[in-house]
Amino acid sequence: MNEPIHVRGVVLPDEEHRDLWIRDGHVTYEPVPGATTVGTGWVLPGLVDLHCHVGLDANGAVPDDEAEQQALADRAAGVLLLRDAGSAADTRWVDDRDDLPRIVRAGRHIARTRRYIRNYGWEIEPDELVAYVEQEAKRGDGWVKLVGDWIDRERGDLGPCWPREALDAAITRAHELGARVTAHVFGEEALPDLLGAGIDGIEHGTGLSDDLIAGMAERGVSMVPTLVNIANFPMYADQGMAKFPAYAQHMRALHERRYDNVRNAFDAGVPVFAGTDAGGVLAHGMLGREVLEFVAAGIPAAEAVAAASWRARAYLLGGTGTLTEGAAADLCVYAADPRVDPRTLLEPTRIVLRGRVMR
Repeated sequence: MNEPIHVRGVVLPDEEHRDLWIRDGHVTYEPVPGATTVGTGWVLPGLVDLHCHVGLDANGAVPDDEAEQQALADRAAGVLLLRDAGSAADTRWVDDRDDLPRIVRAGRHIARTRRYIRNYGWEIEPDELVAYVEQEAKRGDGWVKLVGDWIDRERGDLGPCWPREALDAAITRAHELGARVTAHVFGEEALPDLLGAGIDGIEHGTGLSDDLIAGMAERGVSMVPTLVNIANFPMYADQGMAKFPAYAQHMRALHERRYDNVRNAFDAGVPVFAGTDAGGVLAHGMLGREVLEFVAAGIPAAEAVAAASWRARAYLLGGTGTLTEGAAADLCVYAADPRVDPRTLLEPTRIVLRGRVMR
């Protein structure tokens, strides 16, 4: 049992100056005698990375000690809840560690044969899609991850991975099993079929049109743009230029419109959340930088912070996502209001995970 602790400050998003006590890993607003004061300032529900890959590097699955360091890097940045949007590693052991962020898993990526990064996902054909979606829905924590498009070497450009009829059957089956489905999509062409088949989320979404954005807003389909990853599109274009010039040109064009795309989605009412795509080639612990990218795209700072904290928590776990009476004591304390200066997110002064001080 953890010793009771106490935090004082402005509790967000309610903006109330309050005393907050933590006992047995949960928040209470009733005074707890003997609690030690561990922080004062602006108090925020722990940050959420809604798109990362614990246990994965550029070559595939990594040993547990490397996965641990990835999770610790997120924790050090105040990121206390992760949606693992596909990993070849078995990270269930993390669930037994009360000093590591909680992970909500999407199982392993489901990709088309030879149409994704080697050693990352299951590589299958459309007639196998339903069976693999069933498998990953049962292995995951309520999510399934599809690779919606990738470079088609015969075309020399991005191309859809799945026919509409396969998507209809697979997404319907996932929903029957109680799982939500999200998909990696860079380009334009795969999006109408994915959205038409009833997908729940779009990752990256750099090819979205205004019409598709309107449909997403109407249905509540989420978007996780991973702008810190999209910043690498010019590099990907350079790498592919010699063999696939059309792909290179396409990636540069998608990069150019990235901010307009995200701002348009937000303005239309699409639930837009912060995620970094950490793992693979990107380091963990960069969620604060993603929030700054949201602001650069024109999303108000207060909304960008919400997309990385309580709104993301509510989306992933249900409830309000806020530090209400009895809520899990996962929180960060900052010296200033991160909604006024989101750079404050880069320097938490106190991090509390499951009621224990981590920093």
